[in-house]
Amino acid sequence: MIERPEYIKKLLSFKDKNIIKVITGVRRCGKSTLFELYQNELKCQGVLSEQIQSINLEDLDNEPLKDYYKLYEQIIKNLLPGKQNYVFLDEIQVVPEFGQVVNSLYLKGNIDIYLTGSNSKIQSKDIAVKIEREYVTIPMFPLSFKEYLTAWQNPMNPESYDYLFDDYLIYSSFPRTLSFRTYSPFNRGDGVMAPVYDGWDRSAVRRYLHDLYEKIVLKDIVENKKISDISRLESVIRFMADNISKETSINNIAGTMTANGRKIDNKTVESYIEAFCDSFVLYKTNRYDVKGKEILKTQNKYYIVDLGLRYLLLGDKKTDSGKMLENVVYLELLRRGYNVYVGKVGNREVDFVVEGVNGTAYYQVSETIRGNDTFEREVASLESIDDHNPKFILTRDYETASYKGIKILNVLKWLTGQE
Repeated sequence: MIERPEYIKKLLSFKDKNIIKVITGVRRCGKSTLFELYQNELKCQGVLSEQIQSINLEDLDNEPLKDYYKLYEQIIKNLLPGKQNYVFLDEIQVVPEFGQVVNSLYLKGNIDIYLTGSNSKIQSKDIAVKIEREYVTIPMFPLSFKEYLTAWQNPMNPESYDYLFDDYLIYSSFPRTLSFRTYSPFNRGDGVMAPVYDGWDRSAVRRYLHDLYEKIVLKDIVENKKISDISRLESVIRFMADNISKETSINNIAGTMTANGRKIDNKTVESYIEAFCDSFVLYKTNRYDVKGKEILKTQNKYYIVDLGLRYLLLGDKKTDSGKMLENVVYLELLRRGYNVYVGKVGNREVDFVVEGVNGTAYYQVSETIRGNDTFEREVASLESIDDHNPKFILTRDYETASYKGIKILNVLKWLTGQE
C-alpha cells in the first residue's frame, strides 16, 4: 500500500474528538485503503482490534446492512464496553437512511465515527440534511505526484523526475494503475536476478480506467440522476475534458455542442456538469476579481480529477501539455487545503488566486518561460496586481529565480515539497 501521510495526519488531528469524519472523493482514489492505513496507525497507538469495526457497504457480504436498522444493530452488538470504539463505514451513501444510523451512534458518546462516500449523496448539502451532528469533510484525491514517487523503489533526484511525471500524466494518478507497470529480469552480476522496470501494460491501464469510468457514469450518475441519454452525457464529459482550464459558460457549451451536431439545451448541460462534479470527476472553479475583491458568477473554469481519464476520453493525440500542467497544479492546491479561484485583473488573467490560513497568494503556470513573449506575458499578469501578497510562476524549466519579487520555481520540485 502507498502511504498517504497527509490524510493520516488530518484524521489524527480529529481523533477522539466529538465530531464525525467524512472522507469524500472519486471512486478508487484510495479511501478504503486510507481506512486500512489509519486503522493500522490506531493499533500502533495501542487501540485493540476489538475496538475497531470496519464495514464496506458495497461488499455483497454486507448487502443486508443496507437496511439502516440492521446496520445499527450490528454495530451496537459489537461495541467493546468501557472502551473508546472506532467505527468505519465505507461508501455509506448506499444506505438510504444512513443519517439515522450515524446520528444514533453519535449519541452513544464512546464511538469515533468515520465515513466515506463517492457521489452526491455524501456531498455537504446532503450531509447537512441527513447528519444532525457535528461533522468535518475531508476531501480526498488520487495520488499527488509526491505520493506517486513513493511507489518507486529507487527514489530519484529532481533532475530525473521528468519522465516519471510524464508517466503520471498518461498512466493516471489512481493508485491501482501502478500495479500495471512491467518489469524485466536483470542480472546484477552476483548471480542474482533482479526485476527492472521497463514500461507499462498500456492495455491493462486502459481497461482499468474504462471500468472505473463506466462505474462512475453508469452507477453514480446515470442510475442516481435517472439519465436516459447516455451518449449525450458522454459527449458533455468529453467536451469538458477537452476544455480543462478554459473559461466556459453553459450557453457556450450548449451552443458549441449543438453546432457540432449534438443538439442539447442549457438546462441539460448544466445538470450533466453538476452530475460529474457531484461524482468528483470535475471540479468547478470560480473567477475572482482581484481588484474588486469579489467572486464573479460567469465564465467559470473546470478541471478533471485525473489526466489518465482524460487520455481515455480523448485519446493520446490530446496532449495539451500546458493545460495538463495547470490541471495538476490546481489539484495540488486543493490538496494543500486552499480555496482556489481563477484571477481576473482588468483585462489580464492570473491562473490561480489561492486563499488559506496564511493569507492570499497568486500563481501562474507555464510549461516554459524561456521565450521572451511567454516570460513577459506571465510576469505582466502578476505585476498588474498591486498588493504585496506572494506571487509565483511554476514552470518545468529547471532554473529557480526571482524577478521583481516574483518567485520562479520548478513545478516538479514544488509538487514534491522541495520548493
